[in-house]
Amino acid sequence: MIDSISFSGEALPLADWRKLARGAFLSLAPQVFANVDQGAAIVASIVAKGEAVYGINTGFGKLANMRIADRDLAALQRNLVLSHAAGVGEPVLAAIVRLMMALKLVSLGRGASGVRRETIQLLHGMLTGHVIPVVPARGSVGASGDLAPLAHMTATMIGEGDAFYGGERMPAVYALGRAGLEPIVLGPKEGLALLNGTQFSTAHALHALFAIERIFQSALITGALSTDAARGSDTPFDARIQALRGHRGQIDVAAALRALMDGSKIRASHRTIDDRIQDPYCLRCQPQVMGAALDVMRQAAATLTIEANGVSDNPLVMTDTGDVISGGNFHAEPVAFAADMLAMVTCEIGSLAERRVAMLTDPALSGLPAFLTPQPGLNSGFMIAQVTAAALVSENKQMAMPASVDSIPTSANQEDHVSMAAHGARRLTQMAQNAANIVGIELLAAVQGLEFHAPLASSPVLEKVRQFLRRHVPKLEHDRKMAPDIEAAADMVTSGALIEAAGTVTLPSLDN
Repeated sequence: MIDSISFSGEALPLADWRKLARGAFLSLAPQVFANVDQGAAIVASIVAKGEAVYGINTGFGKLANMRIADRDLAALQRNLVLSHAAGVGEPVLAAIVRLMMALKLVSLGRGASGVRRETIQLLHGMLTGHVIPVVPARGSVGASGDLAPLAHMTATMIGEGDAFYGGERMPAVYALGRAGLEPIVLGPKEGLALLNGTQFSTAHALHALFAIERIFQSALITGALSTDAARGSDTPFDARIQALRGHRGQIDVAAALRALMDGSKIRASHRTIDDRIQDPYCLRCQPQVMGAALDVMRQAAATLTIEANGVSDNPLVMTDTGDVISGGNFHAEPVAFAADMLAMVTCEIGSLAERRVAMLTDPALSGLPAFLTPQPGLNSGFMIAQVTAAALVSENKQMAMPASVDSIPTSANQEDHVSMAAHGARRLTQMAQNAANIVGIELLAAVQGLEFHAPLASSPVLEKVRQFLRRHVPKLEHDRKMAPDIEAAADMVTSGALIEAAGTVTLPSLDN
């Protein structure tokens, strides 16, 4: 059953945004339309009085000093949408466009944007009726809002451009018709309200955040598996060590690793006979590295939750006083910083996992057969799987250059500092997939390594994980094509199936 999230004008918690990102429906409570009606009435009053107010009856950006006659106000909004629908590149994933639409609905539903209820009803009807605008991926600099992407979304509302309906791409007017909807003529300020905002950047960042959360949790499981496969020590995960430093993420990660490894017969067998004094950092420093990543993820989640619930268009309608105030809420610097933080986290999750794969495949470090194959030489085993992981780590490093440190002036230097949040957020989807593949490779390697210790078993939790993998991917006895195995393992990471296989162990999340 698909969840339904009700929005009444109050801030939605992160858990609700997670559900929306994964396909939940957004319903609008009656209070939302009351808020919207208040803002729309103020805009209508301004038009009736003939007052000159930016965004309502003026030009835009550098052309803000040009007054527009009442008879041209509808054409002004239509022209704004069409002129700004200048994006290029491949269409954005439907799931991200859906989230972008939900974010825009929440923003408009606060009543500070001055749109009419029929406008918000159409956008909501598109979302619930599975009319997904075709939104090109490139064209936003993340200030003055995500103008080009949101213009493509809005173009569908006026019957222009293309949209998907039932997975089929078609002219927007046909997609609306199939869903029982009709294009709308935008009223004063409505085009600007729909185009201004950070919803494109925020949708990408949130969608990636929830993917990275699963990858992070899966990497704790594979890290525990690798530690046991290498006969590593769980002593560095002692709660007393973490408490003396005090970082919450480190404390939470160490607790999870202890729970994952609790009861391992492999670990117990080597407590007195293993002559290794200290493990490599990729094993020993998991609480410190992954804990720091968790702290950063939680900070990014807090920023993005605030942004998701905020109003980021311009100008804004103050329903308590009737004032219409110009500002800069469309500037996506908070999203850009959050996206850059998540890029660094994604790099480090993958980097640490790849180091564990490299360690497991090196007999000098792991004590296991070379490249985890029973017959090294005749077979290459995990040799090239580790190379693939290394390639993905390096690709993520190259993609992790902070986007927020870049800026390029636009709109004849009126918009002279921009956030590049769209660039920073959009890359995260590919980076997350790269990291999922790395963690998937570690899952395969770690379980292969564990099985060389038979008949000794790992912990009850990790044995469940091992058995789950083996139901889908057989042990590598002789060389075979590894791409299908990697794909299957990566799917376990991205779907959350690996986390479910771990059973009752509570893994640290963005919520706890």
